[in-house]
Amino acid sequence: MPLPRGVHKVLSRGREYFYFQAGRGTDHAEPRVRLPDDPQTPEFWIAVRQAQGIEGKTGAATVNGLIDAYVTSPAFLDPETLTEGTRVLYRRMLQIARKAWGELPAAMLRPVHVQAVMDGFAASKGKANTFLGTMRALSGWARARGHLDSSLTEGVKPYPVTGGHKPWTTAQITSALAELNDTVRRGVVLYLYTGQRGSDVVRLGWTDVDEGGFTIRQRKTGREVWCPIVPELAAEMAEWERRPGPFLLQPNGKPYSRKRFSIHFAEAREDTPALAGVTLHGLRCTAVVRLRRLGLSVGQIGDISGMSLAMIERYCRFADKKASGKAALLYLGGTAPEPNCKTLEICKTKSL
Repeated sequence: MPLPRGVHKVLSRGREYFYFQAGRGTDHAEPRVRLPDDPQTPEFWIAVRQAQGIEGKTGAATVNGLIDAYVTSPAFLDPETLTEGTRVLYRRMLQIARKAWGELPAAMLRPVHVQAVMDGFAASKGKANTFLGTMRALSGWARARGHLDSSLTEGVKPYPVTGGHKPWTTAQITSALAELNDTVRRGVVLYLYTGQRGSDVVRLGWTDVDEGGFTIRQRKTGREVWCPIVPELAAEMAEWERRPGPFLLQPNGKPYSRKRFSIHFAEAREDTPALAGVTLHGLRCTAVVRLRRLGLSVGQIGDISGMSLAMIERYCRFADKKASGKAALLYLGGTAPEPNCKTLEICKTKSL
């Protein structure tokens, strides 16, 4: 982890010690200040700000100070607010902000500066959009606490992203269920029939079963959802061992993280040509489309999956159009040929 200016690490007898010393290595060096041992804790960064003499509001005078205050705040560290994966992603994006504007006054930062960084990432639209989302979170937090007077992202638009995660075809699902090893196959089944995110799929277990469904609090949103166990999933689960802990375990017996399961799935995918190009997140889309085709409304799917209505409509848009097109074909195929204009005229004349 990069350390702020004035902070240095000392390694002694196999242990790490951290100190702050302004002007270190110069003729104007000030006395060293011992810091807490773990730079991952809020106490470490609070001590840094105190040693720098920028405690409180003035600690956000620079962009670095603003970011330091944010990443040590309860709003950032509370797992009910942000998951660990989101915090890691935000820290990575905030390093870009530090590098670009670290020692500049935070009050002088404007949306044009954020847009300039976005333009620099034009070739990587996903990264640009992630950076923008991080800056929105930082800006919203800072404005609510009086660190900033105006938004850092007002008027800055995310790049439109085309394509995205595609739903799996019936042939791909059939190949996965027939060819994948037991553990990876079980994970695919859970993704397919629950529509949950990977961070929630790897946590599902028998203790989450509640009256014919899974009750789970989603890690990303904190939203509690009840996901029905459909007959296909129930048939699969009937063969699974009843034991404490999650359904998905690594070969060493430890629970999977989302990232670790993704790695093992990618390795299995390499040995299954029919699955070339598919993604686990594509199964989330597949699950939504499947529920839609079964006749569930967008609101019902939202209650089950915990997705926003806009996201569900995005996933279902193509499926709905395709279903409507097929229905139109059936309707047209079942109607009699239209009579021509001459026939109509004759009929009208006779009726007179």
